[in-house]
Amino acid sequence: MPNLLPFALFAFVASITPGPTNILILGHGARFGLRATLPLVLGACLSATLVLLLVGVGLGEVLLTYPRVQQLMTWLGVAWLTWLGWQLLHAGVTPLTSTAQPRDLGPLGAALLQAINPKVWLMAMAVIGLFNSADADPLQHMLKLSLLFLLIALPCMTTWALMGVGSARLLRSPQQVRRLNQLLALLLIASAWLAALG
Repeated sequence: MPNLLPFALFAFVASITPGPTNILILGHGARFGLRATLPLVLGACLSATLVLLLVGVGLGEVLLTYPRVQQLMTWLGVAWLTWLGWQLLHAGVTPLTSTAQPRDLGPLGAALLQAINPKVWLMAMAVIGLFNSADADPLQHMLKLSLLFLLIALPCMTTWALMGVGSARLLRSPQQVRRLNQLLALLLIASAWLAALG
């Protein structure tokens, strides 16, 4: 398949660039460590892969046929991400320690976040336009692309978790933690709105 390398580069850029889920993974890694964040990474990557597969095998055509459904999904996603950002902006400060118990998001929450993340849907729709193959069986072709996407997305999102873990070493005071929360909240809200309007 001659389009695998271009698709791999596309998947890398789509997975490593800042977006709502990557920002939340970074914050979770900073608060709870790598071990507690890896299930979220797996849930988010599997969910994004499933969205890609579903769009590739037919849902994309439905969304193109009914653009209002796609717009509704996008704006529901933006509303939820904005609410998450608002919650993070006003969150109380908890110490960044390895004994802290993860109490927010969770693997299912990360998966659901990807299911409504405008960036994921835009990426999936772009894949259909750019990497569709008329010569191959559509299901088999999308299974290959989805598997490749998953193999690329997992280390990319894990990198965001590791950046969060690394940043925790720099955050020693409650004020620094509050500033990180505020920065992440603003980035989360901005990334959701930029994905929707872009």
